Amino acid sequence: MTESPALSIVPAPDSVVHLFDVTVRRGPAVLLDAVRWDVRADERWVVLGPNGAGKTTLVQIAAAQLHPTSGRAHVLGQRLGAVAVSEIRPFIGLSSAALAARVPAAEKVIDVVVSAGYGVLGRWRERYDELDFGRAGELLAAMGVTGLADRSYGTLSEGERKRVLAARALMTDPELLLLDEPAAGLDLGGREDLLKRLSLLADDPASPATVLVTHHVEEIPVGFTHVLLLRDGAVVAAGPMAATLTEQNLADTFGTDLELQSRDGRFFAHARS
Repeated sequence: MTESPALSIVPAPDSVVHLFDVTVRRGPAVLLDAVRWDVRADERWVVLGPNGAGKTTLVQIAAAQLHPTSGRAHVLGQRLGAVAVSEIRPFIGLSSAALAARVPAAEKVIDVVVSAGYGVLGRWRERYDELDFGRAGELLAAMGVTGLADRSYGTLSEGERKRVLAARALMTDPELLLLDEPAAGLDLGGREDLLKRLSLLADDPASPATVLVTHHVEEIPVGFTHVLLLRDGAVVAAGPMAATLTEQNLADTFGTDLELQSRDGRFFAHARS
C-alpha cells in the first residue's frame, strides 16, 4: 500500500473536506485508520473500495454525522467537535441508503425534494413557495425523473429512489455533494443515463465539490477528477484520477490481479486471465 498523502494538519482556504490522521474505532474494530484526505472546492472525487473498506464511515465523517475517535476532521472549514454540526449540515447535500430508508413511503416525490430546504424528511407545517417547487421540479428533470413528481416515494423502484435523492441533495445549492452508491439498483440503461447526467454536473463550474462512492470503476462518471482508494479502513492511494487509478493500486485495493482499461473517459476492469 502507498503511504497516506502528505497533508498539513491545517486545511487550505479552499478545502471542503480535510482529514488528518482520522481514525474511527468501534470496540476492537478499526473502521478508519489514520486517514489523510483533502477535497478542494473545484474537485470531483470518487471513493473506491471493497465491502468493509470504510467508505460509508468516511461519508458519515464528511457529512458531519460522525466524529472521529482520533485525528482532526474539518468540513467546510469547520473542525468537527469544535462547532455545532447544525451550522454545517445545511450546506451539505447527501444521498445515501441510510437516508433512503428514512423517507416516509407515502411522501410525494416533489415533497421529498423540496423538504430538503428545511432539512426534514416528511412534510409537516413548513411553508414553501413556487420558487421552491420550481427548483425541485428542475432538479427532478435534471435527474431524468420529472414524471415522478406526484408519485408516492414508496411506489418507486430502487433506481428511481436514487435519482430522487440525488435531486434532493442538490436542492439547497450545497457547497459539498455526497453521493453514496448513486448507481446501485439501476439497470444498465438507467446507470448509463445517470452517469451522463452526473458528468454534466461535474463539468459545470458552478457545481459543488462532489464525492461519489462506488465499488465499481465502471460507475465513475466522465469528468471526475480524483480518486481515493480504501482497503480495511486505510488509504491505499489518493490523488488525480489519471495518476492514481492504476492496475497496481486496484490490485492492492481489491486483493485481485485486475486489468484496467479506459475509453473515452470511462474505466473498465476485469480479472486478469
